[in-house]
Amino acid sequence: MKIAVNTRLLLKDKLEGIGWVAYETLSRIVKAHPNDEFYFFFDRKPDPKFIFSENVKPVVLFPQARHPFLYIIYFEIAVYRALRRIKPDVYVSTDAYLSLRSETPQIAVFHDINFEHFPQDFPRLALWHYKKFFPKFAQKADKIITVSEFSKQDIIENYGVEPEKINVVYNGANEGFKPISEDEKRQVRECYTAGYQYFMFVGSLHPRKNLARLFPAFDIFKERTGSDLKLLIVGEKRWWTEPIQKAYEAMKHKDDVVFVGHLQIDELHRVTAAAFASVYVSYFEGFGIPIIEAYKCEVPVITSNVTSMPEVAGDAALLVDPFDIESIAGALELVMDENVRKSLIENGKMRRNDFSWDKAAEGWWNVIEKFANN
Repeated sequence: MKIAVNTRLLLKDKLEGIGWVAYETLSRIVKAHPNDEFYFFFDRKPDPKFIFSENVKPVVLFPQARHPFLYIIYFEIAVYRALRRIKPDVYVSTDAYLSLRSETPQIAVFHDINFEHFPQDFPRLALWHYKKFFPKFAQKADKIITVSEFSKQDIIENYGVEPEKINVVYNGANEGFKPISEDEKRQVRECYTAGYQYFMFVGSLHPRKNLARLFPAFDIFKERTGSDLKLLIVGEKRWWTEPIQKAYEAMKHKDDVVFVGHLQIDELHRVTAAAFASVYVSYFEGFGIPIIEAYKCEVPVITSNVTSMPEVAGDAALLVDPFDIESIAGALELVMDENVRKSLIENGKMRRNDFSWDKAAEGWWNVIEKFANN
């Protein structure tokens, strides 16, 4: 079988979100199927580590697709021409972007359509592009893979896609995430928070990640408890907005908030495993990989009671109303209770077994193989 794949988000030292999902699933799929040919479509010269095995052929297309207008040129001209030349059995897009002109059978991986619910969180041009093209991608796709039952229903309701066209395949979490020793935890705390315990947030600093409410909730927690815990923020300020900035500037305890930027995966593992608790209170997620990463590290989790997060968290996390600052603050206080912490950690040990990248890769492949052989 000949399979073309959109791999433009496999970027050296810049793997985030969708890029990590593509990396973890594709690296397993191509190695498990050495007799099949894979054509990886990049928009720049790829790092050799992304050519996972001998059956992967890199194809560099132009222009670099990092702007709404360039997306159109890239997918409707460059990808279209490449598909006509290669003639694959199927084209798999790991970020849902398809070539609308192409007659090649296409599978789109949709992670979420949050822009349909919170358009105010997006720059005007990006929003225009998402709202114009993603409904077309959903209709054009011969099959859709998505990451949660929530996202499946969201796609059905918003784009009128028939349910049987959509396959739910849960994400995994990096297998390197696991507990670390108390000595290692102390070393991490000394490095980042002068030895103090900390709550940890990880993710792109996008409005939907809800820092604008987490900051005042942390302030309330500090006032009520007098705790010396810090709040460690992991992620780049790429989507940092004025409301987030105002919420931060209004904090009484802003000196207890530590920004560390983007971390490489090994360091992210150590920082996660050393956390007092992981706080992931987005108001919209298609999945929520940091929840599973914390479970693997045996760290208590506080997350939201909306969209996909209850589905992923199960009974192993404290669920909060992400729009209610008091609800978030209350969970920060509750997780201080040692019995609550022990219960969350034990439940997380069981819940984490439901998610792995091996299962995700197998799920993707089942969709690809079944569709291509029909």
